[in-house]
Amino acid sequence: MALDVTMLTVGQIGENCFLVRPEGGEKLVVVDPGEEADRILAAIEETGAEVDAILLTHTHFDHVGAVAPVARATGAPVYVPEIEKGVLADIMAYVPWEGFGPYESYDADETLAGGETLNLAGLELDVIFTPGHSPGHVTYSVRGEDAIFSGDVLFQGSVGRVDLPGGDWPTLADSIARLLDSHPDETVVHPGHMGITTLGAERATNPFLQASAR
Repeated sequence: MALDVTMLTVGQIGENCFLVRPEGGEKLVVVDPGEEADRILAAIEETGAEVDAILLTHTHFDHVGAVAPVARATGAPVYVPEIEKGVLADIMAYVPWEGFGPYESYDADETLAGGETLNLAGLELDVIFTPGHSPGHVTYSVRGEDAIFSGDVLFQGSVGRVDLPGGDWPTLADSIARLLDSHPDETVVHPGHMGITTLGAERATNPFLQASAR
């Protein structure tokens, strides 16, 4: 099975929202609809596919700002890390800087702790608990496809920041190490910011990973 992935970079902070389905699939999942709901909905319509679910890696505002309008327009259930459900339910209380929003809060339909396998849109998705950038952060791994949706855990040449509430560098380093240990180097990383990369490329060249390996 080949994956059909559409990446939309949205909002002031350049967050990556993904539309994911098997090639030619009639259903898709939306990962981290951060902002620009109209643009995301237009891209969904262009695929001709129905939204089976909205999956959140974590609940920082730049990843969840468009959740409510996209959920309302599509009728799709929203999956959120259990630890962070309260943040989604009161987004503006957790926006650390002025000039962002307002965003509409949302009461999630399903919660995730990590360890689950989701069967959505014809995909088998393993939910991996990857805290460190945020307390409840999860990564979605597409079973059999060498593809992960890593939110703000790992970027091209960088890693998620740990200076926001609940951030912790040793925890994040451990989460990244577990992804590297459990997935092959050719695994494609679809991150929450910046460009698409692979685990092998980051293992070989990411200065943060080099530093933590010493």
